[in-house]
Amino acid sequence: MSSPRDVTDLLVAWNRGDQAAFTQLVPLVYDELRRIARRCLRQERPGHTLAPTALVHEAYARLIDKSRVQWQNRAHFLGVAAQTMRQILVDYARKRHAARRGGARLSLSIEETVGSDRRDLDLIWLDEALSRLAALDAKQSQIVELRYFTGMTIKETAEVLAISAATVKREWDFARAWLHREMSRP
Repeated sequence: MSSPRDVTDLLVAWNRGDQAAFTQLVPLVYDELRRIARRCLRQERPGHTLAPTALVHEAYARLIDKSRVQWQNRAHFLGVAAQTMRQILVDYARKRHAARRGGARLSLSIEETVGSDRRDLDLIWLDEALSRLAALDAKQSQIVELRYFTGMTIKETAEVLAISAATVKREWDFARAWLHREMSRP
């Protein structure tokens, strides 16, 4: 197992334009990326066409083009990877629902979805709610993404965002309440 320092060193090299560093990085974080992919897919409909490995590979293809990101550390990379996986799943869901626009949505609260294994979560709806939250408070939206999609702890989230754990906990509570209200609307 690699150390976070090894990963950070490779991220810094990748920031400097060393594409070989990204190739060396992927095997070091692959198991963690698969864990994130499994977590994202657990909340998808049964029979989803993407398997965790395919989701990781599709995310890999998108991450390799993210040369403008100034990678901070392993946790930051995993957070962006999780966000990328979520966007891939949202893109798939949008394509799947394109013919059914305006159909009925499932009403779920954030308490029912965050940390649960609910498979019937409407990812498009959650993505829209997160976009509205990001417009109001980008930090809270980031906290939801890191906590919900990557499964990061409060401490890990605080590290990625360079804020205190107490701030993460407070903002997480506010964000969950806001999302609960948004997702409870008819």
